[in-house]
Amino acid sequence: MTTHLYLGVVLLALSAAPVENNADIKVVCAKGSVNIKWMISEELVPHAARFFLGTCMPSHLTVLPTGEGEVVFNYKLADCRFKRLMKGKNVIFQNELTFRPQPRSKPAAFVYPIECVYKRPDGWIPAFLNPGFGVSEGRGSLVFHMALLNAELTSIAKTNVVPLGSFMPIWAAVEQKSHQPLLLLIEECVATASPELHPGSQVHPIISNKGCLLDSKRGNSMFLPRYQSSALTIYLQAFQLVVGQEVYIHCKLVAWDPEKFDESKKACHYTKESQSWELLDDPSMSGVCSCCDSTCKSRNKRGVDWETNAFSHHSVLGPLIIIDPSANNVSGGPV
Repeated sequence: MTTHLYLGVVLLALSAAPVENNADIKVVCAKGSVNIKWMISEELVPHAARFFLGTCMPSHLTVLPTGEGEVVFNYKLADCRFKRLMKGKNVIFQNELTFRPQPRSKPAAFVYPIECVYKRPDGWIPAFLNPGFGVSEGRGSLVFHMALLNAELTSIAKTNVVPLGSFMPIWAAVEQKSHQPLLLLIEECVATASPELHPGSQVHPIISNKGCLLDSKRGNSMFLPRYQSSALTIYLQAFQLVVGQEVYIHCKLVAWDPEKFDESKKACHYTKESQSWELLDDPSMSGVCSCCDSTCKSRNKRGVDWETNAFSHHSVLGPLIIIDPSANNVSGGPV
């Protein structure tokens, strides 16, 4: 209960936190890309991962000697779900900068419009008049990511050494590119002492049964609230597999367009307070998690559609080195 209350207090505090005025946002529109620098207060620096350009997280964060931060977004106009409009002789790309201390189902605490205007090229023909134009549903290859974040959830961790019992924020995401908004789920996750899985490998199950976070029931792990549907963060408590040796996290990441949940498509974690499984994305539908203590399988034909249309990727994170703080320190490098 303590952890959930703490997170709730943090979210309320962030909602009330002041966001800088428009003078602290600098926008440079280049050919086919945009560069945005956003100065944020020292108070908001630990929460830079909650600033967005459309669906994109910051490219990087620089902490200044004053304690303030410079959040930078450097993206192509084809990314981050920019809207393209035609007006007279101009092509206009529009998006929004937002600060979201709470999940995307809640309103943003701050919104700032971004607009880049370009001259329309000579001889340009609207797509709907071009016989070579076709509708693409974006079923091509996707780019998946998995990384260990730092304790503040603001960037990639600078060390791969993790004390036993502490928390490892593991972030997974899929680049949406030209796709409709994608929902990322983690169907399965195990930890091993090897970068490759073998039939006889010693494994520590983390997620199984099509999205059940097992470590949330036997430990204190949990899914953190989403800030975009295409990313998911596991707040994983460091476990004892082989202390002092390398550990690799193997996960099956799955992305699909619809946000419809059932036993085969879900992200469930166990809450100690209610002593029950809870669906991360919609607690009112937590009934789909009731199979986590038995066997989860597709209930209807929609499950067949899921298997057919889902995009999956096996990702490996590591090496991580889990150390016992009471033993000698182990030095490690970047992940």
